[in-house]
Amino acid sequence: MQIKFGSVMVDDQQKALDFYTDKLGFEKVADVSAGGYRWLTVSAPDGVKGMELLLEPMGFPPARAYQKALYEAGIPAAVFVTNEIEAEAQRLKSRGVTFRKDPQNMGPAIVAIFEDTCGNLIQLAQLLQA
Repeated sequence: MQIKFGSVMVDDQQKALDFYTDKLGFEKVADVSAGGYRWLTVSAPDGVKGMELLLEPMGFPPARAYQKALYEAGIPAAVFVTNEIEAEAQRLKSRGVTFRKDPQNMGPAIVAIFEDTCGNLIQLAQLLQA
């Protein structure tokens, strides 16, 4: 068994696609019409081969409430990993990404949190060797 898709709920799929490709540098993998929405996935070029992030439309009212509660509590909807968090944070900031928390050492990892402009907080982490 393997994980193929992760997902984040987004308030606007086109805005999410623009952010994840233009700001983060992800690549669009799938864009298929699905009624009033799209099956829309992106992948990190240097990520796990075959792993895709689904930019999930929020067509279900409880999803909006859940996303808002996570955001207001400061809880990330997803975690992305990097080997060079300081350099990655600077790269993203230079592309206009808004950070809620700059990188800070949390023991087993250095973590930062940024906004994805679509209602989510995303944690960026550099895992430290024991």
